[in-house]
Amino acid sequence: MAAYLVLCAGVLLSLACELHAQAAGSTEEFDVKPGGLYYTYTRRLGDFSCSFSYAAQGGTNEKWHMSIGVDEESRYFSCSIWRPPGSYLFFISFKAEVSGGKIDFCEAYSQADKPLKKSEYEIKDTTVSHVPGSFSSSLSKLTITARSSHAEL
Repeated sequence: MAAYLVLCAGVLLSLACELHAQAAGSTEEFDVKPGGLYYTYTRRLGDFSCSFSYAAQGGTNEKWHMSIGVDEESRYFSCSIWRPPGSYLFFISFKAEVSGGKIDFCEAYSQADKPLKKSEYEIKDTTVSHVPGSFSSSLSKLTITARSSHAEL
């Protein structure tokens, strides 16, 4: 039950930060390009940043979105990366990295907007990345909530 409550709190915090980010106008589009080359897109908001690195195949360039938001006390921040409906891309690899804090919660979703299996991606202090050999190559959304380094002082 306690684990469920922690998970629910993480989801709610992530959604609250995402809404704050959207209200502050900190959502941007970026191109996800196929071709198997490795690309990185980074957003900054004050002392916080979020980077999304990937290699993808299939289809053509797609406009993806990244939002980054901070709670009112700057204790938590969130980063969400998501695709438009009807994406044809599949990912060879992905890695998201935050700076300014440590990851408290992360969830990754497949093309069908179902959570990826926990065995498909690995969460460390400041990164989330695919697990080679286990990742199904299907990614549609990545949501991260991190605790600010300043909150630990």
